Amino acid sequence: MLDSLSRLGTAQTIRQATFAGQLDSPAPHMEWLLEAPRERNAALDALFYNIGNLSNDEAHGLAPRYAAEGAILEVGPSDAPAINIWRGREAYGDRAGEYAALVVAGVGSSALGTAAFARDVADAAGGPVLAVVSGYGLADLATEAIGGYFLFGALNSARHMFEWLDDLRLDRSSDVADSIKSGTFPANPAALVRLSEDVCTVIHLLSGRTRFRWLVGHSKGNLVLSEALFALRDESPEAFGTVCQGSDIVTVSAKIAMPRGFARIIDVMGELDGFGALNSRQAIPTDVSVPMAWHHTNTELLFSLPVTETLQPILGG
Repeated sequence: MLDSLSRLGTAQTIRQATFAGQLDSPAPHMEWLLEAPRERNAALDALFYNIGNLSNDEAHGLAPRYAAEGAILEVGPSDAPAINIWRGREAYGDRAGEYAALVVAGVGSSALGTAAFARDVADAAGGPVLAVVSGYGLADLATEAIGGYFLFGALNSARHMFEWLDDLRLDRSSDVADSIKSGTFPANPAALVRLSEDVCTVIHLLSGRTRFRWLVGHSKGNLVLSEALFALRDESPEAFGTVCQGSDIVTVSAKIAMPRGFARIIDVMGELDGFGALNSRQAIPTDVSVPMAWHHTNTELLFSLPVTETLQPILGG
């Protein structure tokens, strides 16, 4: 656990030192409000993910952006360590490329945990991966208040009912935010249930020229993948067909329904993971049961689910 604590300490120190510069936003008082839960969630990621696999320099570089929902990370395996960061889908653009996997983590929702989980997946696949940061905003804070953090499988849709809060905070355009700014309530209340920034980023990557051999999620990250794939199926069937033909899916620590069309969907669960089971579709069978493993993947702790060891026969086979 010493390596994980060291990387967390580096990140927290840099985060605090650079936080004043991050307040250049449309609603700086909201950033102050969110900083405490973001710091807490980064600490959670130190428990749930192998952040000890990151170097101090990598933790240093990730800290100022570890709450950036929709940020895209390119993460190399341990034998070729490198992390590149794009602030969002606009910065990434429509780049062509091929990656071993598209990865979405989901416990603490920080770039630290995302990068650590992505490195474990990259080690299993033997090549670089792209990862999307779930982030942590007002919508997540509101959902957590009604139990969404602990029952994300049942309450995930509630998160989108509060997304307009983050649209206002970041001065983003949306039907709801634009209506509120103009002093009116949206004519279509269904607009409250909208795609979040992380889901939109996954859709952007899957519908573009970048190709992924695997789609890999952990915990709540599986829901992000699921929502993106269902939206892609409904809105862009041709792009969805391309994804189905070229990619398979691995879910880790939460069995979530995915749209039909994929040749392989492999669900991995820890034998002791009651939390993941609580947030899983009970009708979906477990394909790979990991003995004596709980929900966390930090191998410095007891009862971890060793991601690289577990996924290497799948991704590298």
